[in-house]
Amino acid sequence: MSLGMTLTKFVLEQQRNHPDASGRFTGLLADLARAAKLMSREVNKAGLINILGAAGYSNVQGEEVQKLDEYANDVILSAMEHGGHLAAMASEEMDDIYEIPDKYPRGNYLMTFDPLDGSSNIDVNISIGTIFSILRKKGYSQTTTADDFFQAGVEQVCSGYFLYGSSTMLVYTTGNGVHGFTLDQSIGTFILSHENIQVPPRGSIYSINEGNDRYWYPGTAKYIETIKERADGQKVTARYIGSLVADFHRNLMKGGIFLYPSDRKAAQGKLRLLYEANPLAFIVEQAGGAATTGDERILDIVPDALHQRVPLIIGSKDDVMEAEKCWKENGHGQGAA
Repeated sequence: MSLGMTLTKFVLEQQRNHPDASGRFTGLLADLARAAKLMSREVNKAGLINILGAAGYSNVQGEEVQKLDEYANDVILSAMEHGGHLAAMASEEMDDIYEIPDKYPRGNYLMTFDPLDGSSNIDVNISIGTIFSILRKKGYSQTTTADDFFQAGVEQVCSGYFLYGSSTMLVYTTGNGVHGFTLDQSIGTFILSHENIQVPPRGSIYSINEGNDRYWYPGTAKYIETIKERADGQKVTARYIGSLVADFHRNLMKGGIFLYPSDRKAAQGKLRLLYEANPLAFIVEQAGGAATTGDERILDIVPDALHQRVPLIIGSKDDVMEAEKCWKENGHGQGAA
């Protein structure tokens, strides 16, 4: 593939490598890209229109829903429901699944998504994003239930994210490498800008909310202490934006580790398995990195709830393995160093 190729052409070229492909996945990705273009436009002018601030109610996570979250959720539902590619969707912003209405054809894919990760940061112009995951619907039932979404991360057909920053990017994988596309606003098309992204095996960046250090278990405290005083003398730098997709993207491109571990404040972890951890874990493994809870590989976990939370340690493989080793050796005690 050559840099500068459009997303449509790239996906069609990939499709030709699979003669049995129906083309439905290609159409699904095209629908999702159109939704992202709409959101990119609104994000870029959010300060000028009345979609900033809180919507006045909380989502299923108990978090106050931002107006832009609500807008993004509606845009994705509207863009994806009529294409005939999906049977149902599940969103971080909705209590239950959204079955494709009877008036539209239904397909054999399921989609989970976080419509606007990091949206609380938009009023200070920090990069935010949309995270998504595609699964195959199993069985032949005409109806879809939440149980259909309870598949381990290794079952994902595709995962990716759109990053709305100084430019708008799409980064995704179908299990054959990780590729990045940048939106050319002048022609309204995503262009291949980063082919076969590989995360360095070890990075010099660590990303964690050190404001939570009083809640950390000893394993986390020990790891952070260790990397600040590495025996090899390699300098490490703290970089934490507080927008998961932005922190992840930086570390994917430059190498590093992101940690949102379990602690005494959130024993089950903070991030959502279906909407955040699984999609990003699939991407990072395809790029040569790793993702773990500290105890087990993220992609091996079989979900048992739509909004299940997990700890997440993700990034450069050697860094993640070092963090996991430190976590296991120093335990889940009730004190912090």
